[in-house]
Amino acid sequence: MYYFDDRVRYSECDENEDLSLVAMMNYLQDCSTFHSESLGVGLDYLNDHHMGWVLTEWEIKIDRLPHFCDTIRTKTWSYGIHGFQALRCFAMDAEDGERLVTADSRWVLFDLQERRMMRIPESQMVYLSDEPRCDLPAMPRRLAVEGPFEDASPVTVSEQHLDTNRHVNNAQYVLMAMDALSKLGLAANPRTLAVQYRSMALLGDVIRPRVHPREYGSDIELLSQDGTAYAVVRMENR
Repeated sequence: MYYFDDRVRYSECDENEDLSLVAMMNYLQDCSTFHSESLGVGLDYLNDHHMGWVLTEWEIKIDRLPHFCDTIRTKTWSYGIHGFQALRCFAMDAEDGERLVTADSRWVLFDLQERRMMRIPESQMVYLSDEPRCDLPAMPRRLAVEGPFEDASPVTVSEQHLDTNRHVNNAQYVLMAMDALSKLGLAANPRTLAVQYRSMALLGDVIRPRVHPREYGSDIELLSQDGTAYAVVRMENR
């Protein structure tokens, strides 16, 4: 297991002085990249070998988000690597050990030259831990979206949305989903968050958010111009 300690900054807070949802996701993502660096298989190693890790699925349970100036510990461990996918859990704890956030995730390794998934090589087995999977329901194979919907304003992908792999960063899709809910006057206070990433949005692409209200929250499809999904976000509100 890898972990790092930090303190919630003002720049990471929402209007209630709590860590924002997207900032929380960035802590989880940062934890995984710090883990890679600590094992000697970080960004420079991946670039030299023309590889990049791509997140395909999140499942996140939010008990509560920490407050401004709170000290937090963010943890990660991989509980399974086989074939073309890696499975990784995360946790965020308060200073007294209270569990704040629990997450499970699925990743694939991408060949940046061939632009396709690749079988995970032996060098990446260094991530494997003896820690068991976190206590969350199994991730669904596919988020089924149906029923009435309302379209929100499209978003054109700019440089600020991109990560080192030159595609839209995973947390940015969630930010787009939240902006779509806000523009339509719908609540976004999730206790659980599920995200499935289905294709990569690149610089200049136009993303069309489509919101499907549900009994306890919303499904948000983030669609290309031809109607295929870049990502699907499911929020279950408190």
